[in-house]
Amino acid sequence: MILFDQIIFGPIHSRRLGLSLGVNLLPIDAKICTFNCIYCECGFNTTMHDLPIPTRVQVRETLEVKLKEMAAANQIPNVITFSGNGEPTMHADFEGIIDDTIELRNKFCPTAKVSVLSNSTRIHKPSIFNALKKVDNNILKFDSAIDHTMQLIDRPTDKRINVQWFIDHLKIFEGRLIIQTMFLRGEFEYEKFDNTTNAEIEAWLKALKEIRPQQVMIYSIDRETPAQNLEKVTFAELNLIAQKAREQGFEVSVAK
Repeated sequence: MILFDQIIFGPIHSRRLGLSLGVNLLPIDAKICTFNCIYCECGFNTTMHDLPIPTRVQVRETLEVKLKEMAAANQIPNVITFSGNGEPTMHADFEGIIDDTIELRNKFCPTAKVSVLSNSTRIHKPSIFNALKKVDNNILKFDSAIDHTMQLIDRPTDKRINVQWFIDHLKIFEGRLIIQTMFLRGEFEYEKFDNTTNAEIEAWLKALKEIRPQQVMIYSIDRETPAQNLEKVTFAELNLIAQKAREQGFEVSVAK
């Protein structure tokens, strides 16, 4: 499994975003998330045990140093991406950090986009909602529109969260969001699943019509996963799913 051992990491080449400078707002030696996805490259969740989380000041100062270096080297990132070792919106100063990042982006690399990869579980909080409305790429996860499948794949730590909860809250962005869906199949805890079946795709498309995202990103597993017996969906299959979404009027990108 991969844990990011710095506040600012990369730049790395993202399959979906290009040259990406990463920001990790969580401990450097633990995976902390409101999901416990069976496919996460960072592994399953670990116990926090008072592990230090970077402060807003530390994030700003570290990001400023890195952006100065990159600007001097004429190595401008396509995106500054909040991801890291879990759910970035869990940070108590998330909105302030987004404000700082936009300010630094405007100063050092105005062509770069600010992106957040979030699992959508905290979008009901006003400060998180406001912060995500400010970024260029508000990328929110929605892996299945069938609740049993979503619970099996994503394993939200708050069991009150279900598919309808996601749809209701994602709709509030009024289209100012990008939906990101992981397609995969396999077996976990003796239960088989496949979110590429006709029933799954029909439910997913119906949900997209309610959410009305500006874009949809679809992909499959590409790295080691904490759960075994998971199967990557082929690029050809992803393209067939993408075509069905495009026929409904959605802009769709497919990661190889």
